[in-house]
Amino acid sequence: MRNYPWYRAIHDEFGKPQSKDKEPSLVVVGIHTPEIDQEKEIAKVKKKLMEAKLVFPVAIDNEITMWKRYGNRYWPSVYLIDKKGVGRWGWPGELGLMGAPGEKMMREKIEELLKE
Repeated sequence: MRNYPWYRAIHDEFGKPQSKDKEPSLVVVGIHTPEIDQEKEIAKVKKKLMEAKLVFPVAIDNEITMWKRYGNRYWPSVYLIDKKGVGRWGWPGELGLMGAPGEKMMREKIEELLKE
């Protein structure tokens, strides 16, 4: 939840087309992997997404498939995947936990990838 403001900011800045005939520069996709059974309830997840004003697509991974494929060990984890579908960078945990520079580093990586 502490990453939500950052997700919204990145989606607002890069995830919208710059003009009518262009695609967005960046596509933000969330994958919700529940920690507890209550978090598997799709109606509750949808409600939380609306409350948090997260308007990008969010897949529900109740079977923990993506979690396993990415070898996750931390909630949340954030990844950058390039336009070819290759995972290029990731951050385990909250981006700004205890002053960590995750947000700054992620923004730099996004800008770097957008130049390719």
